[in-house]
Amino acid sequence: MGKSHDELVQEIISIELRMFLTVQTAGPTTCQDQPETFKLMRRAGFHVLSTETLESYHQDLEEALDEDRNLVTLKYARIDELIPCLNDNPIIGKIVEIEERWFKELETKYPSTFRNRADFAAGIYLRSELETYSDRTLELYLKDLAKALDEGRNLTAERYNYLFKQLGYNSIDDMEQERKKAK
Repeated sequence: MGKSHDELVQEIISIELRMFLTVQTAGPTTCQDQPETFKLMRRAGFHVLSTETLESYHQDLEEALDEDRNLVTLKYARIDELIPCLNDNPIIGKIVEIEERWFKELETKYPSTFRNRADFAAGIYLRSELETYSDRTLELYLKDLAKALDEGRNLTAERYNYLFKQLGYNSIDDMEQERKKAK
């Protein structure tokens, strides 16, 4: 029997955190001093993906470890445009397009919570991360997104609902109301 969804998420995050903590940066970074925040953000991102997709990505991470490649270092090197494109699979563009559309829906519905963040979040960060995934994982990730679209779901909203619940809110709506009050 394979690992459960939650076990896969925990193992993925454990491997990614080890990789993240060894990323060499030009200057000091406070992100590396906050491993619990890293784990929470990654858990929010992964919890909406299928077990099949998580198994594939876990395999990507294991293969990278075997080859002594740090996928998190590669992602940040791509974000900073220090290295050339790692994977030009057209699926990456399709995934980014869907994720950007979902994020823009959140910006429209919750302007106090999600203001002007889609360009960075999806356009640079996500694309750079997706370039570190195998073609197999990209295909499964796109399949998860297509299934969500067919079901009328917005996985980005589901990620943020999960995140905000972990931070003590009931939902994105609660966060939005608090942000509006603070203005």
